[in-house]
Amino acid sequence: MQPCDLSAQQARRLLASKQLSAVELADSCIARAEAVNPAVNALVADDYTNMRQAAVTAQRAIDRGEALGALHGLPLCVKDMVDVSGLPTTFGSTIYADNIARGDDPMVAQLRSAGALIMAKANNPEWSAGGNTRNAVYGVTANPFDLTRSAAGSSGGSAVALACGMAPLATGSDTGGSLRSPAAFNAVVGFRATPGLVPGHSRPLGLLPMSINGPMARTVGDVGLMLSSMIRADRRDPWVPVIDGALAHDAAAYRQLPPLDLSSAKVAVTSDFGFTLTERLVADSFADKLARFAHVFARCEHTHPDCSDADDTFAVIRALGFSGHHRDLLYRHPEQMGPNITDNIREGESYSALDVVRALGHQTQLYRRWQAFFEEHDFILAPTTTISPRDWHELYPEQIDGRPTQSYYHWLSLAYASTLAGHPSVTLPAGRDRNGMPFGLQIIGRRGSDLQTLAFAAELETLFVGDAELRRPQVDLDYLTRARPLREAEGFLGFA
Repeated sequence: MQPCDLSAQQARRLLASKQLSAVELADSCIARAEAVNPAVNALVADDYTNMRQAAVTAQRAIDRGEALGALHGLPLCVKDMVDVSGLPTTFGSTIYADNIARGDDPMVAQLRSAGALIMAKANNPEWSAGGNTRNAVYGVTANPFDLTRSAAGSSGGSAVALACGMAPLATGSDTGGSLRSPAAFNAVVGFRATPGLVPGHSRPLGLLPMSINGPMARTVGDVGLMLSSMIRADRRDPWVPVIDGALAHDAAAYRQLPPLDLSSAKVAVTSDFGFTLTERLVADSFADKLARFAHVFARCEHTHPDCSDADDTFAVIRALGFSGHHRDLLYRHPEQMGPNITDNIREGESYSALDVVRALGHQTQLYRRWQAFFEEHDFILAPTTTISPRDWHELYPEQIDGRPTQSYYHWLSLAYASTLAGHPSVTLPAGRDRNGMPFGLQIIGRRGSDLQTLAFAAELETLFVGDAELRRPQVDLDYLTRARPLREAEGFLGFA
């Protein structure tokens, strides 16, 4: 095992005990990225020189016995929707292809202050609009388990970098599965928290917490460790509970997740929430997984909350957000806006105020039904995605098992059900599906029970390690190092 393959928690312990140097870890991550990134195109703007210098400084602090932050010496990749000082922030849009950040986003500054070493920017689709990571600035990001297949999105670059061992930690963001879906497709862990746990100071519609930032890593414990350094008292996000200047959340509790007794858990399982177009292969794969571990729970029922009107509700609220944020750009630069973002803005323009009132009312009803459901259940288990990874040339699935999808994001419906309800949701790798591709298990907890949700996921992760059909699959690095550069593939750059 190379240092870059260590979990963040393992690396952090070895750094603190001086059994591993920060420079060795940084060099190992850089070497891995240089060896395999040409095949997958996950990292699109690197900061290797500055990271090496930061690693030298980090090691000096260790050698002097200084107090160390929770992420001290750990390389971090940042999604290209977020500013990192001196690096491009393109949002995957040709309009911003030459945009260089003048300072760090507050989230990045917070992670730096905890000791993280910024390594590179990770690829995403234009304005994070879409479940396939491809854009006209940097091209496509491929799935490392099969370079002909999609890495999902929108946090696809982050997920692929983690899966390949380029870094132990990465940032993502999630509206309807943009963090969880790529985690599922690439066999890593992604966590969408309850709104207000991770601040989102830049949401244009701050009172609608649909899009939130979140941690991504290769283990649940690493996600908790990173999350502990993302929680902060930021009043710019109206959902963050700041009381007398202090947080209501105990950030430090996430650094070492507490034990949780699986045998006492009351679990609901569903492959479709009663409304999603879930591929039969995915539903069957989910059933295969459940047969191997569902017996460990106190109760496991095939049931789900009432998700009536979820598709329409999500469509209206999502379009509202995209129209409010990007409509002016579309009218100023119509030739530089891709099809997904254009369609979403046009969709938003088609809705009336009454449509918005209807959607917000339906969301409120859905939320209350979910709260009643969780009075009787502790967790919900479901697949993260409705499909197995497909050819990355496909911009989005137009059909699932012969049934037409409604939009470019409709295939993400297994994830956006919990988005609408505002519940914490983590994607946990659970072996491979019947296609031989990574399978992501979605774990949803009670609203506000983020610590317990991650603790439950960590217990399952430990259980899965002992089962070859459930443990996290590993990328074939030889396959990636032998592959031709992805940029040579037909259709690499662009939207169509």
